[in-house]
Amino acid sequence: MQQLSMTQKQTMTSALRVEYFSTAWMAFEFIVGFWSGMQAGSILLIAFGLDSFLEIISGSALIWRLKKEANGAPSAEVAQAEQRSSLIVGSVLLLLSLYVIGVSGYNWVTHAAADTSYSGMAIAIASVFLMPVLTIKKRHLGEKLTSPALIEDGMCNITCAYMAATVLLGSLLTWLFNWWWADSVAALVLVYFVASEGWEALQTGLGHGDDA
Repeated sequence: MQQLSMTQKQTMTSALRVEYFSTAWMAFEFIVGFWSGMQAGSILLIAFGLDSFLEIISGSALIWRLKKEANGAPSAEVAQAEQRSSLIVGSVLLLLSLYVIGVSGYNWVTHAAADTSYSGMAIAIASVFLMPVLTIKKRHLGEKLTSPALIEDGMCNITCAYMAATVLLGSLLTWLFNWWWADSVAALVLVYFVASEGWEALQTGLGHGDDA
């Protein structure tokens, strides 16, 4: 079994605390985003909420991975679990992208407009400010632990910040100008971030991370 120094243990504890907080926030973001999207009929908010749910899965897998490492599990066992998690999350993210494209296209053709969601805008504003902080913290701890997975998870938070900004922009355009098409167009922009994240995770799960 691999023994960790006192400094490594303290860093590992800090990393787990950050990941616990991050995963808990994603759970809150999922509930608010998905509920707000259903209430407002906004595919943009629904997609944002569903992506947050997938981040819960990813964060839980990383917590498990960090605990494994903290307990001295073989690195090969940790890597295998992380690879399987990446494969699942990547596949679901790509399916989510197809769903958003389909519904957005339907809403565009039928001129379906989303209602204003103040709770959706509030959660988006909070995420825009919080996600970069989590990214910096995870990158710092990931470098200290020599954990590419933790650093990569921090980059997922930056992607979430971009998504939140897109949600906020789409919601504001709908609220201020009553543009029926704003929600669908912003949702399609969101697909770029979701699909990119999904493709990267899928490549990692298939063992092509270094070649992607």
